[in-house]
Amino acid sequence: EVQLQASGGGLVQAGGSLRLSCITSGFTSDDYAIGWFRQAPGKEREAIACVSSADGRTAYADSVKGRFTISRDNAKNTAFLQMDSLKFDDTAAYYCATAPPFQPASLCLTSRGLFGQWGQGTQVTVSS
Repeated sequence: EVQLQASGGGLVQAGGSLRLSCITSGFTSDDYAIGWFRQAPGKEREAIACVSSADGRTAYADSVKGRFTISRDNAKNTAFLQMDSLKFDDTAAYYCATAPPFQPASLCLTSRGLFGQWGQGTQVTVSS
């Protein structure tokens, strides 16, 4: 059974940083995509970053490009989302999810249906 556990959220001041982690289990190989999504109150869940497969190709939403970095440590079955220069508008519940590998990496930004396994959310609150 595939399971994902996200952690690392918290309260941070604008301009600060947080690092989210997503531990995965139940996979028989490293060849799967990982995405990070977020959902603010009253808004739809949006894709913000993904790594499309074990080869490490990444894609970012324009709203976070240059500030957030997605990475994965396959040896530890863990994906990370380094969030720098946080803004008030980054406040949301953040979710990690996995999908079969796909190309191009940017497909994850418009095709949430690719992701079949989801972790629980971790709350990020940015104070202005």
